[in-house]
Amino acid sequence: MTYVGIQTQIMRNNFKSILLVTAFPLVLIGMVYAVLFFSSQQKDPEEVNDLFLRVIPFVILGTFLWFVVAWFFHNALIQMATGSRYLERSENKRVYNLVENLCISRGLKMPHLFIIEDDSLNAFASGINEKTYSVTLSRGIINKLNDEELEGVIAHELSHIRNRDVRLMIISIIFVGIFAFVAEMAFRSLRFGALSRGKKNGGLLLLVVVVVSAICYLIAILLRFGISRSREYMADAGAAEMTRKPYALASALRKIQNDPLIEAVTRRDVAQLFIENPQPEESKFSISGLFSTHPPIAKRIELLEQFA
Repeated sequence: MTYVGIQTQIMRNNFKSILLVTAFPLVLIGMVYAVLFFSSQQKDPEEVNDLFLRVIPFVILGTFLWFVVAWFFHNALIQMATGSRYLERSENKRVYNLVENLCISRGLKMPHLFIIEDDSLNAFASGINEKTYSVTLSRGIINKLNDEELEGVIAHELSHIRNRDVRLMIISIIFVGIFAFVAEMAFRSLRFGALSRGKKNGGLLLLVVVVVSAICYLIAILLRFGISRSREYMADAGAAEMTRKPYALASALRKIQNDPLIEAVTRRDVAQLFIENPQPEESKFSISGLFSTHPPIAKRIELLEQFA
């Protein structure tokens, strides 16, 4: 893998964030117009346009409110989705010492620390700025890794924060959620509206919504690819550079690979935050698994061992 400097990585992720923020409203507006155009009984384009102009302000307002709520309360929402809670310093000074030492070595502000009461091994970073950056560790990963291995995992998550990966991931999660909601509402409104009222073209309208929904799902996948698999390799490399112990992170990943399942995590969008997929094995082999944002953990271990 070609080496990419930290500043280059930060610039790339900032550009991707801007691109997603700019492209999303345009795609959403196009989706709404397509649904109205094919579902409208009016043949006159001007009447369709008039309907669109009446509807789109409410769509934009609803989307804006959703984004604002998700943007400012994403940490609380992620905590609910993962079953995590705040980790007090008095509860585990070992973890605090490891995080503080790494932050001091790289001039980073101390992130908030959370814990998931699960005996499996996993971790993730989240947040959009220094006030909200956080690292979450499972009880299992704290108890089952030695200091060097746990330090490697923490360094990996701090690298995500340092590279601005976490901001890009949060934006992706918010946008995917909005797309899914809009597509679902469009499908339900036509299913229980057009068909229940016996409209002749109800089946055609449903087909159109299904196609639009499929396109939206494809866009959601592309949004996930905005956070490419390379981010995990970059975070691994960042951890190796930060700790000077690539073998420690490789050893930690080997242990994580054997038991990454976090029972509280049921959403795929949240699952992409973790150092390894925290969901049951069967979900990894679904169609969406083909578009995973995580590279094979065995490959990551192999690359880390080359640095040792």
